[in-house]
Amino acid sequence: MPQQLTRLLIVFGVLLSALFAARAKLTPKTFGEKGHYRAASLVTIKAQPVRYAGREACAACHSEIFEAHSAARHQSVACEVCHGPAAAHTESPTENVLPKPTKRGYCPLCHGYDPSRPTGFPQIDTQTHNPVKPCITCHNPHRPEPPHTPEQCSACHGGIARTKAVSRHALLACTECHQTPAKHKDTPRMFRPEKPRTRAFCGHCHAKDANSAKEIPRIDLEAHGGARNLCWQCHYPHMPEGT
Repeated sequence: MPQQLTRLLIVFGVLLSALFAARAKLTPKTFGEKGHYRAASLVTIKAQPVRYAGREACAACHSEIFEAHSAARHQSVACEVCHGPAAAHTESPTENVLPKPTKRGYCPLCHGYDPSRPTGFPQIDTQTHNPVKPCITCHNPHRPEPPHTPEQCSACHGGIARTKAVSRHALLACTECHQTPAKHKDTPRMFRPEKPRTRAFCGHCHAKDANSAKEIPRIDLEAHGGARNLCWQCHYPHMPEGT
């Protein structure tokens, strides 16, 4: 065996031995007894004071708000997400008053525009949407339906709206391609818009014999991209630049 390899094996052996020694010395004694964690930590955690009361405790005194909240779009948001830990408040309500997030900066933590949020999630541009006004001026946080039905699709589909605004489809109304039930704006999850599912739909504007403006790109609908392929397999409809 070459001398260099022998030395390398010795170094690896020493490091491996040091690793096992450190693991034996540094690993807590109770680690692994009840799972992949330090079992003694359960005692430490149990000794900590209870800070959160839970949703049911709030319902005992705030029944009307609880009922409204349970039927609204914020029903999955726990009370203490917005009002903070409530255990002390339930024990002494007058001495431990919970804060109310009345300032404008709180609601945009969830509803400010963020392209990573799922499409359909209500989002606003904080600079242009009723600037300076606190959100609770127009929205009841326990039942946060908008004061009037959104007029534009961008209220919930901000990411798509921003993409479409700089594309060749910028002047094309969303309802030109999406048959949208009137109730979609009120209950969007129950009544969803339809999506065009055939090549013929895009052909209304882009086929060679289409009755559309001359500047619109034209294709041979039977030959372009394969007759069986759907147009949006190659072209993103909201940014339909050529691939």
